[in-house]
Amino acid sequence: MTAPAGVRWWAPDRAVWWVAALFMVGSACFAVGAVPAYLDLVGVEADGVTFFVGSLFFTSAAGLQLWLSDDRAQRWAGAVQLVGTVLFNLSTFDALQSSLSADQADHRVWTPDVLGSIAFLVASALAYAGVRRPWLRWRPRDLGWSITTLNMVGSIAFGVSAAASYVLSDDTLRDAQRANVGTFVGAVCFLVGAALLIPAGEQGW
Repeated sequence: MTAPAGVRWWAPDRAVWWVAALFMVGSACFAVGAVPAYLDLVGVEADGVTFFVGSLFFTSAAGLQLWLSDDRAQRWAGAVQLVGTVLFNLSTFDALQSSLSADQADHRVWTPDVLGSIAFLVASALAYAGVRRPWLRWRPRDLGWSITTLNMVGSIAFGVSAAASYVLSDDTLRDAQRANVGTFVGAVCFLVGAALLIPAGEQGW
């Protein structure tokens, strides 16, 4: 997610903390859900619920973040991000239906997943446009640059995961391993980026 986009840093620290915390919980759910050992431990149903719960935390965080937006560019980034999280809600909810055919899964699960990933990429690009230039210089001490870079990498990883999650006619994924790795990497990037929101907010970034 484009966690830094649209956060009004003069808002109460508690609001910034909640945005970060909600994103962190959602990211943690997606990271854990993508680990094969967790799937083996809890089963397909519980793993699907983990993803769905994580998507709800994403939407809650994105909605709060949009509410805190203080200019037009930030509102656009926040709105696009919120749309992406709602698409993930739809995708992860429909993924709970075990009786879907391959065509139904591609229509009801894969399509909103891909569209949600595209929305995240767009929102990340909009957030990046607001970061102090130069964009491509390595500057990890710059919290704004670090957060937006992590979110961009995470969005790209989610996009790779979505592309690999296309359901084939034999009900298998196009590339299950790539889908899991993409989801895990993306979730970890968003988790770290969300954690950095707290010190960024305290510094008035």
